[in-house]
Amino acid sequence: MISRRLVVAATAAVVALAAGGAARAQDALAKIEADKLIRIAVPTDYPPYGFVGTDLQPQGLDIDMAKLIAEKFGATLEMVPVTSANRVPYVQTGQVDLVISTLGKNEERMKVIDFTHAYSPFFQAVYGPKSLAVTSFDDLDGKSIAVAKGAMEEQELAKVGPSSMDFKRYEDQAASTAAFVAGQTDVIATSVSNASLMVQNNPQLDAEFKLLIKESPNYIGIAKGQDALRAKVNEIILAAREDGTLNAMSEKWLGQPIQGDLPLTE
Repeated sequence: MISRRLVVAATAAVVALAAGGAARAQDALAKIEADKLIRIAVPTDYPPYGFVGTDLQPQGLDIDMAKLIAEKFGATLEMVPVTSANRVPYVQTGQVDLVISTLGKNEERMKVIDFTHAYSPFFQAVYGPKSLAVTSFDDLDGKSIAVAKGAMEEQELAKVGPSSMDFKRYEDQAASTAAFVAGQTDVIATSVSNASLMVQNNPQLDAEFKLLIKESPNYIGIAKGQDALRAKVNEIILAAREDGTLNAMSEKWLGQPIQGDLPLTE
């Protein structure tokens, strides 16, 4: 028979272990400040947010944001390349302190990690040549629009545009982009990341942003329980909003200022 003393001791041990885990989680900020080192997961294969430049160094909007965070902490930045598949596990398991990698917020992710305020836009939009007058969805009347089959761009655009839009559906984003570049459609509906790369690689198109279809802003991911660290990062984001730094990053890498306000977390 298990003695009451043993049960009490075991319970106390579990409580102490849980408290120790919580303390370690809350110590993330103190550790960064003590070590003067911050580890941030970033993308290196997703322009214009994160990619390897001709000098073989990471660059992009997310890279600039990581550098800003490290600068404000007064810490050395250790960038850890991640993919879409492993970026959340990396922060969950403590391999990095933060993840800045075009991370959208949804219910599933909110169960396993916490999020800061939004720091940059990510959106789907209509792009076309500057010579083409498109200032409202009604202007898409009769226009041919390149889209990837099954992509959300077509689904969302169909909700707000005229029924006379002529969707030209291609196998994937690369094929729809190639069709627009070849002049087979009037405009293209695609993500800002794909559009930025398209414009960069094809300056002869003289293409530009025309209409916003849907916004899906990016947030910084932090492991559960690191409330002090999250509060500090939120302070940095808010200051960067106020002084125009975030807007400058958007103009530099996405080719346009932030549309509307970026959402704040509680």
